[in-house]
Amino acid sequence: MNRNTVFVRRPAPTRRGSAAGRLRGLAAVPAAAALGWLACSTFLIPHRLRLPPALPGDQRDMDTIAGRVSYYTAGPEPTTAPAAEAALPPLLLVHSVNAAASAYEVRPIYEAMRTRRPVYALDLPGFGFSERSPRTYTPRLMTDAIHAMVEEIRRIHGDGPVDAVALSLGCEFLARAAAEAPAAFRSLALVSPTGLDSRGPYHGPPGSTRGSSVAYGAFSFPVWGRAVYDLLNTRVSARYFLEKAWGSKDIDEGLWDYDYLTSHQPGAEHAPFYFVSGFLFSRDITRLYEQLQMPVLAIHGVRGDFVDYTQLREFGRRPNWTVKSFRSGAFPHFEMPGEFVRTYDAFLADAAASRAPAMVD
Repeated sequence: MNRNTVFVRRPAPTRRGSAAGRLRGLAAVPAAAALGWLACSTFLIPHRLRLPPALPGDQRDMDTIAGRVSYYTAGPEPTTAPAAEAALPPLLLVHSVNAAASAYEVRPIYEAMRTRRPVYALDLPGFGFSERSPRTYTPRLMTDAIHAMVEEIRRIHGDGPVDAVALSLGCEFLARAAAEAPAAFRSLALVSPTGLDSRGPYHGPPGSTRGSSVAYGAFSFPVWGRAVYDLLNTRVSARYFLEKAWGSKDIDEGLWDYDYLTSHQPGAEHAPFYFVSGFLFSRDITRLYEQLQMPVLAIHGVRGDFVDYTQLREFGRRPNWTVKSFRSGAFPHFEMPGEFVRTYDAFLADAAASRAPAMVD
């Protein structure tokens, strides 16, 4: 052997499928999946499906300080309504806020009441047939839409107060409107109201919210914003979220179908991004609930993900508040429509009998 020969230790050959290689492959999977879904959202998922009316009756639009607002209205013919029911004031219905909200959420109440009294149901800004433009969605915007709807109702039916029913986060907007204009509301019914959970009470500065700019920026970033929204609104995910609200797999199939259609419209993502980032939840909501002096009915279910109503025990002690629980999920009017209507009728009868003092601005 030549004395100048140099021996070089060669590294052992890397086996195909080594741990490092597998890790690199696994790391690439989420990126590839994300890029694949982004392409799917851009080129394959429809964003302009035909959207039928959510409710029967007349569908109308109006220009307001909150933008173009759409609403539905129906009522009995004056010659067919019994005298007692003909004297009932108009009823305003306000849906909840989520990734696929619309006036369809109040359909059982609307259909039960439209043969007995004038009923109005609006699509809140950013939802249904109302304006879905890219703008800042806040409790103020939603409350202004309710004020505009009440003004329209009173323009048509006279200056008397209205009864109003709201669902979930819509209860916060309705409570704010009623606190600001108490003379416009005869009574309120709050179904599965938010802002009454064990993390409260919420006595933040007037008009403040629980929003996070960081969360909003992450959800709404232009490159992937619509793709993220589409992921939350596949048929599978829509059913998943409804089952969590129901606390059961026995959801309303019509609502599930409509959720998919209304979430696949131009601009459908704008308002929900403010919702999931917390900007539509009021940090001063407890103070607003405390200001309500008209009769208030609070209804909630006992199943599903929305069962924390710790603060309702305190509000239930107030003379103008009535609290009822249903063996249902968050939408008791879908699961138990007959009992819901009977409970609401009894509440209105008790409120009338108690002759609650008229509110003034």
